[in-house]
Amino acid sequence: MMKAGRGATLLAAVAASALALTGCGGGDAESDPNVLKLWHYESPDSAMGVAWNAAIKEFEKTHPGVKVEFEEKGFEQIQKTASMVLNSDDAPDIMEYNKGSATAGKLSTQGLLADMSAEVAERGWDKMISPNVAVTAKYDDKGTMGGDKWFGIPNYAEYVMVYYNKELFEKHGVEVPTTMAEFTAALDKFVAEGVTPLTNAGAEYMAQQYVYQLALSKADRNWISNYQRYTGPVNFTDDAWTHGATTFQQWVEKGYVDKNTVGQKAEEAGVAFMKGEYPMMFSGSWWFGRVNAESKFDWGTFVWPEAEFTLGSSGNLWVVPEGSENKDLAYDFINITLQKNIQNQLGNAGGIPIAADPSAITDEKSKKLIADFNELTEGDKLAYYPDWPVPGFYDALVAQFQKVMNGEDPKESLAPLQTTYEDGLPK
Repeated sequence: MMKAGRGATLLAAVAASALALTGCGGGDAESDPNVLKLWHYESPDSAMGVAWNAAIKEFEKTHPGVKVEFEEKGFEQIQKTASMVLNSDDAPDIMEYNKGSATAGKLSTQGLLADMSAEVAERGWDKMISPNVAVTAKYDDKGTMGGDKWFGIPNYAEYVMVYYNKELFEKHGVEVPTTMAEFTAALDKFVAEGVTPLTNAGAEYMAQQYVYQLALSKADRNWISNYQRYTGPVNFTDDAWTHGATTFQQWVEKGYVDKNTVGQKAEEAGVAFMKGEYPMMFSGSWWFGRVNAESKFDWGTFVWPEAEFTLGSSGNLWVVPEGSENKDLAYDFINITLQKNIQNQLGNAGGIPIAADPSAITDEKSKKLIADFNELTEGDKLAYYPDWPVPGFYDALVAQFQKVMNGEDPKESLAPLQTTYEDGLPK
């Protein structure tokens, strides 16, 4: 979302980024039927990067004479320029894109993404993807997720959990909590021992995810659907949002969360946890591989205690530009990423596959990660993410919940979100 006074500058910057993106593709307007142009933004050593590299090799092996022309892009790069790039001759044949009504949904309404519904039915992908994971892949005519047409395919999933330092838990005599009462007691125990229990990033997504998780304890599926899919009225000063913001402010006041993290970024928060400076980190499965690789202590994970709902969804989507002349090759590649051997590699690399053979996952921590996710999906407990509903909402949540951390009345911090949300709703 452009801010007043900066529109021209930002538009020029976005246009320049788009030119840089399209320039990378070589500027060839002719589509080569023996080349599949693929873009994604996962690092080579991430679970997705490992699995998709294996999928590229499998694709080329099963498609003699066809080469995958892969280009790694930045998340922000694709996010900001997708509309312009996909409307050009230099668009890829397949790319990774962020899920949600404000992103993939928006592109679907612009006619930039191929409707894959027929392909999904023919290849049986709808049988592999559970209904509440499929929500983020399907959109209606207004671009609202959960519609009837498939505009993307996920091949992994994600959710938010508590990472914990087993050595600090043992040192301070704290047991892994299974109820909110036990969780609060654990937080109090650490504070009494002079230890701040929870890492946090007020300047990015972590603070808003605490508030949303706490709000979810007072929510039901209708509340989530109203908020995420516009099926009913939303009130940001209702009992659920007020409970979330008020409780989070109390946690800051009690020392469960360090007030000085109000300006901290997620990377700093994650690194602090991996250095052993905090007993717990409430964040996503996207950290799993790094925690496993970089932490020098024994660690584990648990789902937020007594959660009827928690943050999570499918992973990002494979989307196929409507203008691609190699759609069949793109669909073949997607199909390979859903095969058992690729899904198993993803799972063993620390990702959450959606179609793996459970017996093929050998790492114990990965087994628990996947088992906990399966329990969430089977119980219809995924509540997506708080910044999803409308464009620009992420920044609004960051700003308002920084005010909560700084002691502003929670209802005063919540009230401006109403206008931002309603102004961003699809018309």
